[in-house]
Amino acid sequence: MWMKVIGIIYVVKCTEYCCLQPVYIKNQAVLSKFSKMSHFSCEDEALLQSMLRQLLQSVKEKIIGAPSVECAEEILLHLEETDENFHNYEFVKYLRQYICSTLGSVIEEETEKCTSAQNQGEGSGYDTLVQHVTKKTRESKEYREMMHSLKNVMMVVVESLINKFEEDQMRNKEMHRKTKKEQHSAYYTDNCSDSDSSFNRSYTFMNQEQLQLLVERLDPAQPKEVRHEAMQTLCSVPPSDVLNCESWSNLRKHLTVSLSDPDSSDKILRFYAKTFSSSPLTMTKEVYTSLAKHLELYFLSGENCVPTISDGIDITNAEIIRLLKKVRLLNEYQREVPSFWIRHPEKYMEEIVESTLLLLSVKREQTHLVSPKLLDAVYFLALLDIKAVWFKKWMHANYSRTVVLWLLEKKYKSLITASVQQCVYYFESCESAVDATSKVNVLPQQYSSNNQKTFYSGQELQYIYFVHSLCLLGRLLIYKQGRNLFPVQLENRKDFISLTDLLVLFIQFIYCSPTCPKTTLTVHTDDSSNYSPAVLVTEVLQILCDRIECATECLYTNTVIDALLHPIHNLLNETEMYINCPETSLIHIADILARIAAVEDGLSLLLYGGNMNSAKKDSLTAAHTIVQFTKKLLDENISVLSGSEMLPAVKGAFIFVCRQMYSTCEGLQVLIPYGLHESIADAWKKASSLSERIPTPVPGADSISSGNQESQNIMVWEETLLDDLLNFAATPKGGLLLQNTGALNECVTFMFSRFSKKLQVSGCERFGYGVIVTQIASTSPGAVALHRSGFIKSLITELWAVLECGRDDHRVTHPSSTPVDPIDRNCQKSFLALVNLLSYPAIYELIGDQEIPNKPEYSLREVPTNVIDIIDRLIILNSEAKIHSLFNYEQSHIFGLRLLSVLCCDLDTLLLLESQYKVSQVLLNAQKENIIETSEGPGNFIIDGLSVERNHVLVRINLTGGPVERILPHRVLNKGTDPYPWPMFSSYPLPRCYLSEAPRKADFRQDSDLNKLLASLKNPDKQLVWIENCRRQFCKIMKAKPDVINGTILAELIEKFVLHLSENPSECYFSTGEYEADDANVKNESLSSVQQLGIKMTVRYGKYLNLLKDGAENDLCLVLMHCDKFLKQQQTSVKSSLRCLQDGYAGYDWFASSVFLIMSGEREKTLTFLQQFSSLLISAFLWLRRLHVSVHLSIDTAESGIHPIYFCSAHYIEMLLKAELPLVFSAFHMSGFTPSQICQQWLAQCFWNYLDWSEICHYIATCIFLGPDYQIYMCISVFKHLQQDILQHTQTQDLQVFLKEEALHRFRVSDYLEYMESLEATYRPLLLRDMRNI
Repeated sequence: MWMKVIGIIYVVKCTEYCCLQPVYIKNQAVLSKFSKMSHFSCEDEALLQSMLRQLLQSVKEKIIGAPSVECAEEILLHLEETDENFHNYEFVKYLRQYICSTLGSVIEEETEKCTSAQNQGEGSGYDTLVQHVTKKTRESKEYREMMHSLKNVMMVVVESLINKFEEDQMRNKEMHRKTKKEQHSAYYTDNCSDSDSSFNRSYTFMNQEQLQLLVERLDPAQPKEVRHEAMQTLCSVPPSDVLNCESWSNLRKHLTVSLSDPDSSDKILRFYAKTFSSSPLTMTKEVYTSLAKHLELYFLSGENCVPTISDGIDITNAEIIRLLKKVRLLNEYQREVPSFWIRHPEKYMEEIVESTLLLLSVKREQTHLVSPKLLDAVYFLALLDIKAVWFKKWMHANYSRTVVLWLLEKKYKSLITASVQQCVYYFESCESAVDATSKVNVLPQQYSSNNQKTFYSGQELQYIYFVHSLCLLGRLLIYKQGRNLFPVQLENRKDFISLTDLLVLFIQFIYCSPTCPKTTLTVHTDDSSNYSPAVLVTEVLQILCDRIECATECLYTNTVIDALLHPIHNLLNETEMYINCPETSLIHIADILARIAAVEDGLSLLLYGGNMNSAKKDSLTAAHTIVQFTKKLLDENISVLSGSEMLPAVKGAFIFVCRQMYSTCEGLQVLIPYGLHESIADAWKKASSLSERIPTPVPGADSISSGNQESQNIMVWEETLLDDLLNFAATPKGGLLLQNTGALNECVTFMFSRFSKKLQVSGCERFGYGVIVTQIASTSPGAVALHRSGFIKSLITELWAVLECGRDDHRVTHPSSTPVDPIDRNCQKSFLALVNLLSYPAIYELIGDQEIPNKPEYSLREVPTNVIDIIDRLIILNSEAKIHSLFNYEQSHIFGLRLLSVLCCDLDTLLLLESQYKVSQVLLNAQKENIIETSEGPGNFIIDGLSVERNHVLVRINLTGGPVERILPHRVLNKGTDPYPWPMFSSYPLPRCYLSEAPRKADFRQDSDLNKLLASLKNPDKQLVWIENCRRQFCKIMKAKPDVINGTILAELIEKFVLHLSENPSECYFSTGEYEADDANVKNESLSSVQQLGIKMTVRYGKYLNLLKDGAENDLCLVLMHCDKFLKQQQTSVKSSLRCLQDGYAGYDWFASSVFLIMSGEREKTLTFLQQFSSLLISAFLWLRRLHVSVHLSIDTAESGIHPIYFCSAHYIEMLLKAELPLVFSAFHMSGFTPSQICQQWLAQCFWNYLDWSEICHYIATCIFLGPDYQIYMCISVFKHLQQDILQHTQTQDLQVFLKEEALHRFRVSDYLEYMESLEATYRPLLLRDMRNI
């Protein structure tokens, strides 16, 4: 109601009154101040008037068209419906916030009351709730008080506006009478007010003859009074008429000359300003170029008293004021014109650009060689636009940028040269000041920030011009054409300044230049630190770093890196060097280094310098300097920084640079020798002990006391160090280092706290914690840490909420739709998170030796909190109670079956689930219940989503074989009369249609190349020559006739090759001791249920391949028991709570089983081979059981429960994948999945179920003959083979499911052997060195 009254009064009284000036309001501060109506000052009243005036000015056109006051009232009342900008008006924003702050608590209280009443059955819907709350709020005491306060305030505001309106009306009438007397009787004058309003000016319309007469009266030859009177008339003529008149060219000359007249310049500038604000570019271009030409002549003329640099600028001087007004008008147009000049022909823009560059390039000839230098136009422009915003806007769009750069190159390169010259001059001034006083003192002393600045000294002007030049050059370097302007040659210098020289100069400003005086630039900003050279240069370099092309051309050079590291080298070597504000300078340098390290090319430069080959680096590079300095910082061994309050910030900045390196495989490889993880862990332990001494906060205590601030700083520092330690887990080997520090649990807890708050990982990381979580979950200690932190509980709770409950905010108004996909899109994220999480090491730690609850009754509110609960509630639904506890039984059970399908692709996980929970029998029973009972007995299966899914899982978990050896049924129904052609079953054996035809044995003993290889194996001569010859023959056969290496021939080849290697001391890596394989020694040994199931699976597969005969199961049992006993002799005792270290090896021995099949089930040959093989280095990587809690590992590694196949093989797989197949590596990173986890699964089960048997044999033979590093090359080859599929499934967001479920179709080891050899040539020295150091 009050708004209606205010609006109508103001409309009636002051429809014609508006204001020219736009309203700018700092919303939060002003609204907060206005909300307290008890203190309503004059400034508050003026601001509220501005807001109200802005609103009415915006709706003026609508109101004045209303035929009556009642219609105007209706327009205002429905303004929200008709005006799309209604909510953007400052007055509306103010009202909304004021009402919210005043009545918010009342509305919330009433809403809570009504909601509780509705929950008790008393409510009747949303609309009733709104009506009730509105009614109660309007009846409240707060509402009445608000209306009273608001009414009083608005009455004061409206009264002031009315009074001002009446005063303006009187003044306008007087001016109108005066104008009427002065103007020619033939002129037609409208009846509008002559205020300064852009809406309500008095315009004088003239014909061509009258305009010609006006131009003649403005001729500089006319008397001063005539020209003044004509100028007064000109200001009342519409600019469009003036610019379109036939005499404009003459008028323009007259105006350009008259601008030098102190009495006329203000009126001309007013006319120019009016033209700029109301005319199209075609006209404003004329005015702009006229003004630019005047200023050009002004600075070239010897008649004008242009100040010298030494004189400075006094902005109270009348001449300087006029000059600044002209430059300011020019600059304001420069900033505005880019927003609309693209809508006009390019020639107009070209004229504006060229006139500007010409003005900024002019220099007056010095009359004497020793005369003081005069200020150029660019100094005045810099004073008004210190950060060269005009240039930034002109360079933003390609439309204008192309013209600017072309003109700079062809005509006005001197402007760039002058900017570079100014930067060089400023740097030399800094250097000379340091040499003279050992302290930089280039800038004048500081002034009181309370005094308005009226004078700028020469030094200040030089600094302002330097800042302008720096910003201009920084913007120029972003664009390739801008960089092409270099090199430039400076005055009085023979050498050129190249692009690299300029970047080095910029970097030197960071640590050699002074900070900006806090009051030198207070007219521009309240934070003068934004104008210090270090901050400005850092901003420029940050922009360049963020643009890969710019960074590659500008920053990724050894010269630039050396410049950045120069002060670090000096601090490391304790060389005397002046660094202004070393803490701030070092933080800026670290920020730039971190941004460089965040990009692949930049990281390579830091790690390897000019040599980008990671396998051939020897010399110390930037990375070594950075990590050495970081360790010295952590040891607090830098004298310059000792005792500094900013030391933790400097430490954190440089640790972050190292973090960008050690969070990558190649970076960690360079940094490992320095033990940085131990230094950071020691610093964290020290900070943690300090934080434990912090007293508990007392209520009412001063929260900003120095003690509290110090404790806050300690806690922040502790969290920073935890975050840095956590990022070691981004790589497999880094995960082992993190585990060895003893801080894994604390790091994971910290990660979960940030994850739950949805905080960003870091400024340089775009994909969240996905990769780190997956890496951590791939190890046993990591899985335990995730469980203890609550991460897994949170993930499962969120999954249950989405799967069973739906989103709370959509439950009432948006009923959930029936899902079409087997896994609904809302559940997809949780599904993938579980797949990432549940690697076999994690599964074994989380569910090993644990039974499922199988409760007789489940509450609907009972939410699962761990993996056992998920298996119980979603997978093993073996009771009515479990089925009835689900709201969405079919959808939830399909989710569980899909999860089971993915989990069982890991054969160790399959054996664990089968041995503990009999999952296959549960599924068979469920299928049996899905049969239609008829009078004649069991009928057909009911075909639905669940029975189809169960059928697929049953076939998957009961058949072993590669892509050709087994046939998996589809999960989708076909169209037509036979929707599901695959036979279902409810008992074993499986239908024959799921088994492909067994491979036939072939005899290739007549092959000549094979005979040569067998002959060389029988007669070894000189060891090194013999080994190389065997390998060469093997590669030749594999490339030409790979099918030859199979069956008994393969067994004979690897048996003889391993025998000769084990007899060569130089090839024996492990000492194995003596062991007699006597069956009597293992009579008391027993095999776990997992091993027993694995034996059955192996024998079943072997019989399918026609490799085993009856009785093979007993032989394989003896082989595994002998292996256990033999390897236990080489085990060490460890103290660990990890389940995988409590008893024997947690998984099944897939390598020993593979050898048993290769040897066609011959027990003695298998045991002999494995004993000999265990002495070779390759056994550590092919035979995972070999190094379980082994004495050959360090005690820390053995106690970690992390196998070398993960922290060594998988680590280098990721490193090579990033270098060789960057697109594949990026796809993994975006998916939150890791190559290391899937490779660990492939290698642990010797590619069973992923490759056909012949290819598994080739994989094993290749690694034995060619070396352990071929295991890594094999995985890289697989990824190369799958590249297109990986990229496609990254887009469909199911990469991890694809890699785990799909076999490696059409992959043949022989096809990629040549590629593997190329990888060997590049990477073998590095890989073998580290493999030998496990």
